[in-house]
Amino acid sequence: MHGELTTLGIKVAASTVWEILKQEGLGPASERASTTWADFLRSQADALLACDFIETVTLDGQCQYILAVIEHATRRVRVLGTTAHPNAS
Repeated sequence: MHGELTTLGIKVAASTVWEILKQEGLGPASERASTTWADFLRSQADALLACDFIETVTLDGQCQYILAVIEHATRRVRVLGTTAHPNAS
């Protein structure tokens, strides 16, 4: 915590940070219950989406770009669009 505050340009003594944490009932980080990345993903799966921009070649040799999304909770893949000429819009 002290290091992050220093990075933000906030000058405070490490002992001050420790005293504030103690007052709030927070011990050292090693004593806190930690959540693993896998636990976090499982608990948030209903809200998580991952998207990818895929390039593929059709049978007639035309290059197509596909925007796809996967819903982590259901593992359903949804194709949002495809185009031969991607642009900002």
